[in-house]
Amino acid sequence: MADLEIRNLHAKVAGSDTEILRGLDLDVSAGEVHALMGPNGSGKSTLANVVMGNPVYEVTDGTITFMGEDITDASPDERARAGVFMAFQYPVSVPGVTVTKFLRTVMNAHRESRGEEAISLKDFRQTVEAAMALTKVPKEFSSRYLNEGFSGGEKKRMEILQMALQEPRIAVLDETDSGLDIDALQTVAEGVNAVAGEKGDQMGILIITHYQRILSLVKPTHVHVLYKGRIVKEGGAELVTMLEEKGYGWIEEEAGATA
Repeated sequence: MADLEIRNLHAKVAGSDTEILRGLDLDVSAGEVHALMGPNGSGKSTLANVVMGNPVYEVTDGTITFMGEDITDASPDERARAGVFMAFQYPVSVPGVTVTKFLRTVMNAHRESRGEEAISLKDFRQTVEAAMALTKVPKEFSSRYLNEGFSGGEKKRMEILQMALQEPRIAVLDETDSGLDIDALQTVAEGVNAVAGEKGDQMGILIITHYQRILSLVKPTHVHVLYKGRIVKEGGAELVTMLEEKGYGWIEEEAGATA
């Protein structure tokens, strides 16, 4: 059994009559790096939000199972505490809340869910400093308000820092490469690889992206192509190269021929 199992998932924006996900199946386990690709409007970010329980979306059929438990109707907080993490495409700013305060609150929430005591200031400082070194986040970020005045690359690095500290079983990275220049992308990818390398077979990653460029830096073990709410093609890293060379036109033709 996979750590994250998605079966026959149908979903739409709450209140809408139009389904975005239309019978999606996907398995992701710790130790694996999955890439989910597809043209605009195929449902990639919808899937990420549905996996995390965003109430903007409504599941109309199918199930999401995590570590053997049905979480289809679980709240985002319950999913996060259970070990599902999401790095957002557009991380929000939180004026008035410092990075240090936010990170300690998150870490203690996870410790509480495991029945552990709140982390001491000394241990917190050491843990955060080690995670910042691993993900190449400057120490001076600690005293800044969360994402306030941060560049796009800095916001994405903060997401990877949170991933390192939360130690999820499954991490969903929703278009983490969006809006990044070459240098920022390299830094973020190095952070993802560093965290994944440190966690080994204790964490699985689902990268959602339009483009090949991040997948040349973070090597996927599995590649899935989403089209009109369904996964229509699967393979290994070679599929990324084919998509880069040929685009999505041939995928659309194949999917249309088999529909």
